[in-house]
Amino acid sequence: MNRQDLVQLIRERKSYLCIGLDTDIQKIPKHLLSHADPIFAFNKAIIDATKDLCVAYKINTAFYECQGIRGWESLQRTVEYIPENIFTIADAKRGDIGNTSTYYAKTFFETYGFDSVTVAPYMGRDSVEPFLAFPGKWAIVLGLTSNAGSADFQQLTTGNARLYETVMTTTAAWGSADNMMFVVGATQAAAVADIRKLVPDHFFLVPGVGAQGGSLKEISEKGMNNDIGLLVNASRAVIYAGNGEQFAEDARAAALAYQQEMAQYIK
Repeated sequence: MNRQDLVQLIRERKSYLCIGLDTDIQKIPKHLLSHADPIFAFNKAIIDATKDLCVAYKINTAFYECQGIRGWESLQRTVEYIPENIFTIADAKRGDIGNTSTYYAKTFFETYGFDSVTVAPYMGRDSVEPFLAFPGKWAIVLGLTSNAGSADFQQLTTGNARLYETVMTTTAAWGSADNMMFVVGATQAAAVADIRKLVPDHFFLVPGVGAQGGSLKEISEKGMNNDIGLLVNASRAVIYAGNGEQFAEDARAAALAYQQEMAQYIK
């Protein structure tokens, strides 16, 4: 999905909601465990209930990889089931040099057909650029994350800037606002306005709203640009909004609440 299509979808739906399909088999409703593929059965129901309210689905691959080959099969079924007009994110946080990164990119862009993949930039240019070589695909670079450990390295001062600021301004030059986004955690809202000045045109993937306590209002006010420029992710707060046989309806109600609030902020 290219930038124009993504922006158009956001404006049509009055939503910049990304739903994280971080599906933990220990947390899904018990009645689904009798299915041949319980994880896919859960994801299918969530997608059916929310696909008109969100513009993206993010799949954290860890929840699938731990299941071995069956988990990868569940992941593939899930990606194939997501409607083609919805943006897909492989939250894999890959990053290595040379051919290794190229094959990571081929895995998620060609084998599984994702629109984007999260990338760790610690190893530098040659760990990110291979992800930018695929037309119509996106690298989502870790910028300032929402976890407490972001203070260990990302927020250290290096020269006249914080490390995350250097990472973002440097990596932005390797691609463009048409094929690169940045992860900016919602719990870091105080920094978002300054980050937006550094990379005014790029989209931000924003985790941390919902279960982690980030403010949708604050991140929207400080992070939007002329193309909205935000994909705000909610995972647990949506997919585990209920745990009974009505879990999909409960997930829809949670997603609808986010979408309705987002509609107020879109100009």
